[in-house]
Amino acid sequence: MTDIAVVGFAQAPNVAATPGTTNGVEMLVPCFQQLYGELGISKSDIDFWCSGSSDYLAGRAFSFISAIDAIGAVPPINESHVEMDAAWALYEAWIKLMTGEVETALVYGFGKSSAGHLKKILALQLDPYLVGPLWPDSLSLAGIQARFGIDAGKWDERAMAEVAVHNRANAHPLAQLTEPLDVETLLSTDYIADPLRPHDCAPVTDGASAIVLASGDRARSLRENPAWITGIEHLVDSPNFGARDLTTAPSAYNAALKASGGDLSSISAAELHAPFTHQELILREWLPASTTINPSGGTLVGNAMFSAGLERIGHAAGRIFGGHDDRVLAHATSGPLLQQNLVVVMEGSK
Repeated sequence: MTDIAVVGFAQAPNVAATPGTTNGVEMLVPCFQQLYGELGISKSDIDFWCSGSSDYLAGRAFSFISAIDAIGAVPPINESHVEMDAAWALYEAWIKLMTGEVETALVYGFGKSSAGHLKKILALQLDPYLVGPLWPDSLSLAGIQARFGIDAGKWDERAMAEVAVHNRANAHPLAQLTEPLDVETLLSTDYIADPLRPHDCAPVTDGASAIVLASGDRARSLRENPAWITGIEHLVDSPNFGARDLTTAPSAYNAALKASGGDLSSISAAELHAPFTHQELILREWLPASTTINPSGGTLVGNAMFSAGLERIGHAAGRIFGGHDDRVLAHATSGPLLQQNLVVVMEGSK
């Protein structure tokens, strides 16, 4: 197998709203420039480009094509796109590198949620016959999932608040929420979708991020300590809410097992794409108690649609870059209530 590593990561600030266009160009250009500067490369050194976004969110057809303005028209590029979180664009780029056709790839994702009606947009991914016509918003669906877990005795509202406190304490500088609050203060606030309170729900933001992948000696030349991808897998559960146990995420667990080669015991840090506090509780139950969860603050401090999953991979790789961990896990999710899950395991030596 080809040795492939994450060698660079850049992220735009998670903000409630941006004045720019819906194609993400204004957010992406600084990310690209940061990567070029840190790695000492130019656009011509990238063999393959792949992006993740949503035309539904942007409100226009082929918005990902107009986003290429952030790259530049000359020289021409080899480019692809996925209509989902950019973590899945990274998977496509990883496959491209595995073929040996290219040595480098730049993956990016963007979303301007402030431009549209996100509640309606996300309802479009639901069963078009039975659930979609009800137009349930993401908070209401997550509230149902949280209630199932509470009624089953798997967690309670205090445990959910503790997740929020932990993530806010870890919030990275580009996050939307950085103010730490104590559990009692959080539990005194009003519900917004019983049993969910504001702290249980990630603030949806505008945002963008980008990652550079490289293979073999090219990766070693670009980064002294690359984050080598030793396993990657994505799986899916049923979209029918009544056909699965909403208090678990078997596709996430099985993807983690496959990506880790069955060994999760040595994962020292994990970045989990959990837009709701109870979803972090679902995802972390199969990780060792010693694992550091969301050292960046996770999605709960800023949920940049179609970029947040890629950000989890980038922040996990950053733990390798900085020498903080030797083996890390990154998780991304798509679809309603942890339906689709992608897991990447990275190590610091190869």
